[in-house]
Amino acid sequence: MSLLGNIIWFVFGGLILGLVYIFFGLLYCITIVGIPFGYQLMKIGLYAMHPFGKSPTFDPVPMGCLSLAFNILWIIFGGIELAIAHLIVGAVFCVTIIGIPFGMQHFKLAKLAILPFGQTPKSKE
Repeated sequence: MSLLGNIIWFVFGGLILGLVYIFFGLLYCITIVGIPFGYQLMKIGLYAMHPFGKSPTFDPVPMGCLSLAFNILWIIFGGIELAIAHLIVGAVFCVTIIGIPFGMQHFKLAKLAILPFGQTPKSKE
C-alpha cells in the first residue's frame, strides 16, 4: 500500500515539493554557516518525495547542545512557517476521505519541519 501511496504522492506534487526543498537546501549550502540548515532542508526534501512507509523519529543518541541551538535558530528563522504550511495543507487534504492519507503525510512533514535536527525519517518495521 505504501508503494501505491508513494507513486501517487510523487506524481501529484511530491516531486515538486522535494525539489523545492532541495533547491533551497543547496542555496543555504552556499555559505559555510548555512550548511547544517541546507543539509536538513535536503533531508526533508528527500523525505517529501516518498513519505509513505516512513516516519520521522528522534535519534536514540542525545541531540546535544549544538543540535538544540540549531533547532532554536531553525524555529526562529522559518521552521514555524514551514510547519504551519504543512499543517494547513494537511488539514485541507483531510476534508475528503480520499485525501486523509495525504493529509497525514503532511502532518508528518510538519513534525519534521518544526525540529529537523536530531530527527531522521526511518522506515516503519
